[in-house]
Amino acid sequence: MYGFPFELDDFQKQACEYIDAGKSVVVCAPTGAGKTVIAQHAIHRALEEGTRIFYTTPLKALSNQKYYDFSEKYGSDKVGLLTGDTSINRSGQIVVMTTEVFRNMLYGTNFGAVADNLKDVKYVVLDEVHYMNDEQRGTVWEESIIYCPTNVQIIALSATVANADELTAWINTVHSKTELVDTDFRPVPLKFFYFDSSQPDKLLPLLTPSGQLNKKIKPEKKFYGHNRKKQRSYVKEVVRNLFNQDMLPAIYFTFSRKKCDEQMEKCASLELVTRGERAQIKQFIDEYIAENPHLYNNKHIDYLLCGVASHHAGLLPAWKILVEKLFQKGLIKVVFATETLAAGINMPARSTVISSTSKRTDSGHRMLTASEFLQMSGRAGRRGMDEVGYVTIVGSPFESPEEVAELVLSGANPLESRFSPSYSMVLNLLQRFSLEEAKELILKSFGYFSSGSRLKPLFDMQMVLENEAKERSFVCPFKHTDEQLFEYDKIRHIYVQNRQTYKKICKQERAKNRPLSPEAVQFGKETKAMLERMHSFPCDNCKLYKKHSKSIEVIARINVRLKKLQKEIERQRDIFWNKFLAHRSVLQDFGYLKDDYPEEKGVTTSQIRSENELFIAEIIFSHVLENLTPAQLAAVVCAITTEELRIDIPYLPISEPVRKTLNQIRNIRRRIEKVQNNYSVDAPLYINPYFSSLIELWVEGAEWETITEQIDIGEGDIVRSFKRVVDVLRQFTTISNVPEPLVFTAREAIEKIQREPVDID
Repeated sequence: MYGFPFELDDFQKQACEYIDAGKSVVVCAPTGAGKTVIAQHAIHRALEEGTRIFYTTPLKALSNQKYYDFSEKYGSDKVGLLTGDTSINRSGQIVVMTTEVFRNMLYGTNFGAVADNLKDVKYVVLDEVHYMNDEQRGTVWEESIIYCPTNVQIIALSATVANADELTAWINTVHSKTELVDTDFRPVPLKFFYFDSSQPDKLLPLLTPSGQLNKKIKPEKKFYGHNRKKQRSYVKEVVRNLFNQDMLPAIYFTFSRKKCDEQMEKCASLELVTRGERAQIKQFIDEYIAENPHLYNNKHIDYLLCGVASHHAGLLPAWKILVEKLFQKGLIKVVFATETLAAGINMPARSTVISSTSKRTDSGHRMLTASEFLQMSGRAGRRGMDEVGYVTIVGSPFESPEEVAELVLSGANPLESRFSPSYSMVLNLLQRFSLEEAKELILKSFGYFSSGSRLKPLFDMQMVLENEAKERSFVCPFKHTDEQLFEYDKIRHIYVQNRQTYKKICKQERAKNRPLSPEAVQFGKETKAMLERMHSFPCDNCKLYKKHSKSIEVIARINVRLKKLQKEIERQRDIFWNKFLAHRSVLQDFGYLKDDYPEEKGVTTSQIRSENELFIAEIIFSHVLENLTPAQLAAVVCAITTEELRIDIPYLPISEPVRKTLNQIRNIRRRIEKVQNNYSVDAPLYINPYFSSLIELWVEGAEWETITEQIDIGEGDIVRSFKRVVDVLRQFTTISNVPEPLVFTAREAIEKIQREPVDID
């Protein structure tokens, strides 16, 4: 085992021993427990053996951070970086990349043959593997594990999850011998406090020593209607308490970017930094801005000098890096951040503050999940610096102190599969495997493996209904079967109908003073015979008849529900394969597949990475993009890669060629929508020109200030939308069968988009 300059914890030693024994390993430990040490052990082994190691992370920012850390530690000649738009030393011994890039390598499309991509690779670290729970991107981790060659040892590092054993058993099944190291050990234990606005001068311990809710905590008052505006923010009081009790630096989690900025402004007057620290901050900012001049007039600079900062997706990437660096140096005392900061960025803090244990979603307020809370609270406590980490929960009218205590004491949530076949996956698998082999791979998904637990609520309901059916079943004392009761009911029903008809005939004939016809007389006799036959059934005089009849009726209803439930169980059990087949059907209808093998158009589509690869491919093959200028092409691509925004922003007029092209693309969308609906395929088809006019201006050479003046939205949002455009344009230049003029225009557009601040990660 590699000799670290410090004593390893037991869980770290155990994981390193498994790696030495040639096994894959799942390490499940709280945030800040020291999982990176295990990855470093694998790195040292690779360096000693002359093999290679891939280190994957869920975020580009995290990949960049790891790249710089490893370059400093092992030498930049040994370390490479691969993200969507960066390629540095890709044949290095240690290559850091986003998990998407690793998945794409395993498909062997954009990055060349799989054997070349993974030459000499012995280890792959899947950092933050709990991202499998991510609604949009979770499928990437499952695909990476399924397609990873079995001779590569997987080192999966995860925050605490409830079903780590299930995840390990799955990797063991689909990959190779895998061991689990699961620990709840925290090197820096946490203490939980509660801020009660009725006692603003102190922080109250949330729990008693015996683990009960502190009785001194009072619930927050609820505000209704217009009074909601009276609900004041106590952020200054919370931060003042932390400052007075030497609990800074802190990450203050807030679920709104706007509130992050507002709270930062409110706390700027608290004098959290000394004069000496202020001078250090100023010097650091000056040096940093000299390298990043686009930040020169940033409106948040004055707040940094006060020791407070905001950190969220609406800010420029370079600005967030500045905040992170100042915080790591201990010069920023409080960072007001959205929960994305909890996703592994290296910003150790003594305290974390959670402004509310519920958050607003599209469907109203909901409590945080246990895993979300663990991720955020786990940022508290710096190893080697703090004996204890502090977590403060701010009281809110949306949840009671009892609910807060329950959340703090609850265990992590289980990992759930987000596996979801896409057009690209279908084409990639059918390019390399037969339909039967593709099915085997789909059935290897964690979602299929864990379908037992996923289907448990349905099986439980099935059992409840089956038991209810047994309880409701009726045993006839005359040993008559349900069929005999049905026969009696049938005769009784016909008799009642016939009797009414006979009476009507008799009444009509009397009114006309006419005798009954022979047919009517015969009908009367048959009706009377039917009555006698009815009387011959024991059911006719049975006091339990109604009970027996009701029982049959209820059981019939239960059986209908059971039938529906069985259908749903079968649908859910095969949901991934059915989705695969549905996408395959759409591709067949569009002529991208023939005899379950990709046609030329299919090969192109297999190389595209987007939320709807077919949509992008159809747009390319429709030739509507070929006569556009670089600026117009960027504007069109921007519209088809921007998802719906939750906020209302003013419509910015787009140029005539862009407008006409988007109208043609709307026809393509309608055609795809129609076919997708036929097969119940739910793949997004965006046409949202929110930022199209901005990127058109930018490519034509406008200054950044001109762009940001047009629209009241975070600069980080604009940068992110531009980067998405670059990602798709770059694909135009690498995938097969793209018309040459479009490739040249795409290259020119990329070149013009990639300037400060867009090109800074």
